This record gives sequence, C-alpha cells and structure tokens, in this order.
Amino acid sequence: MTEDLSQLSFDDLVRRVRTCTLCAEVLPLGPRPVIQMSESATILVVGQAPGRRVHETGLPFNDPSGDRLRQWMGVTRDTFYDEQKLAILPMGFCYPGTGKSGDLPPRPECAPAWRQALLGRLPDIGLTLVIGQYAHRWHLANNRKSVTANVQHWREYWPEVLPMPHPSPRNNLWLRRNPWFESEVVPALQRRVAELLAPGS
Repeated sequence: MTEDLSQLSFDDLVRRVRTCTLCAEVLPLGPRPVIQMSESATILVVGQAPGRRVHETGLPFNDPSGDRLRQWMGVTRDTFYDEQKLAILPMGFCYPGTGKSGDLPPRPECAPAWRQALLGRLPDIGLTLVIGQYAHRWHLANNRKSVTANVQHWREYWPEVLPMPHPSPRNNLWLRRNPWFESEVVPALQRRVAELLAPGS
C-alpha cells in the first residue's frame, strides 16, 4: 500500500480499515475487520486477532478471553466498549481461521498496511496493553524469547506499556504456574486503569 494514509481524515481512515479486503482470498469466513477506536481514547488494548465468535458478532473480546481481560482491568463491559475511553487494535483485524492448536496467527499483511497510521491517530494513550506473542513482537522495544520473560520484566515498560499473557482459557495452566501475575501485576493494572479513566484525568 503506497497511499499516504496520514492525509486521510480520522473518519475516512477508520472507514477504509473497516472495508479492507486485503486478505479476502485467504480468510475462511471472509473479511470483517474488528476494531474500536476514537481519538480521545486513553487506553489501548492490543490483542492478536478476532476469534470466530468475535467475527460473528463484530464486537472485540466478546468471549471468555474478554471476560477475563475485563476482570484483570477492573472495568465493566460498558466501560470496555466505550470507544471514547478505550481503543482496541489487534495485530490482525480479521478472523484468520483455526489451526491444529487454536486460531491461526494474525495475517501478516494487516499490521504493515494499517498499524502505523492508526496508532498515529491516538494521541492521548496513557497505557497500552500488549497481549500475546505477536503483539509483543511489534510493540516491545526489548522483545525477549518468550511471553513469560516479557511479562516478568513488565516494570521496564510501566506505566505506559504492559506486556501481558493472553487471557484465553487456554492459558489457565500458565496462570497457575505464574501466580505472581495476578497477585502483583493485576492490582497495578487496575490502579492504572482507574487513574486513566477517572473524570478529568
């Protein structure tokens, strides 16, 4: 994509993303980009790619992973889906399909095509939640060999960025093996989220 996306208005850019067909030929259920954003958002959630249920509903994190993420953040569904407060930009905007051990990785075409232009329209982000290995690779300046290592070093990025494991039920074993995440990191996350969402912050 050679077009200078910075010349588009915010509304035109988002409209262009929502009608993207860049990967249409390889998406099993066809394109349906799922994002949430407003220029006033103060928190950015970066996941991997929509799952089948999110594809069907068009609502990001509308699944058990989202339930756990909202619990970690200490926010209600209404707050989570308030685009004026919270932006959600996964590494891939469309459902990529399912492989042998879960959903396939985000399509590689997506981030290079849209990500920089969209991030440039979010001037007030005070905290970016970077969830899972694909988000870690893109967003962390010092990406380590594993998600666990990145999350263990969360204080390096705090309070502007927080590397996180994926909240999927598939990660229940990881959470049992790493209880420090929910005892140390989650309370800090909840305090930071409440601070950024407080009226007049």
